Amino acid sequence: MTMPHYIKIEMLRMFRNKRYVIFVVAFPVGFYLLYSNLWGSQVDKTTGLKGSVILMVSMAAYGALASSMMSSAVPWAQERQSGWLRQLQITPLSGWAIIVTKLVASLLLVLPSLLLVCLAAVLTQHVSLSAGEWAGLIAAMWIGTIPFVALGLIIGSLLPPDTAQPAAMVGMFGLALLGGLWFPLEIMPATMRSIARALPSYDYASIGWRIVAGEAPQVSAVLGILGWGVVLGALAVVAYRRATVRA
Repeated sequence: MTMPHYIKIEMLRMFRNKRYVIFVVAFPVGFYLLYSNLWGSQVDKTTGLKGSVILMVSMAAYGALASSMMSSAVPWAQERQSGWLRQLQITPLSGWAIIVTKLVASLLLVLPSLLLVCLAAVLTQHVSLSAGEWAGLIAAMWIGTIPFVALGLIIGSLLPPDTAQPAAMVGMFGLALLGGLWFPLEIMPATMRSIARALPSYDYASIGWRIVAGEAPQVSAVLGILGWGVVLGALAVVAYRRATVRA
């Protein structure tokens, strides 16, 4: 089996998964349409951005986060339990190639949620950004999902499928809720604001918020995402090795 063939299998399997389509494609777009109709015309006093633009980044971030975790945690756990992981080990693909393939497939599966939320913002709320801002936003939010893919692989390597699915969903909703993707930090209690700023989901979304405001992302947010990516990536490799031994 070659790496492109493996990626094709991964993507076809996820597009047939109703949970993927509902939670990571339909939900973000639906939430954006609902929230933007309620608060899209309001203007943020700090940034001067309309609510429709801020919500676009928030819901795109939620969809990308959800996609990256759901497309890695549950399938990985199922592959480990079904013996598919054992079959991959006897193919020419090395352990690193298997992990990289899973990462690439998950990153490709992030794009539908990102692009559809942005498209909904343009068509329904007439959101307009410069070509450079659109390119920077999509690229940053696409690459920024790597830590969440790694977290999904950790969950899938350590837990059986019936436990990995709820664990991934709890992690997905927890990171979105506590990271300020659904509610502004300004309305959160001080303790929750402190927790939010320590989470990768807040750093991830804040990069997008800064880009649509026409500003450079904060160095602390970029370093935060890089740090989480390195730590969770290393843990994903360790968890994969453990799963391989058990398989």
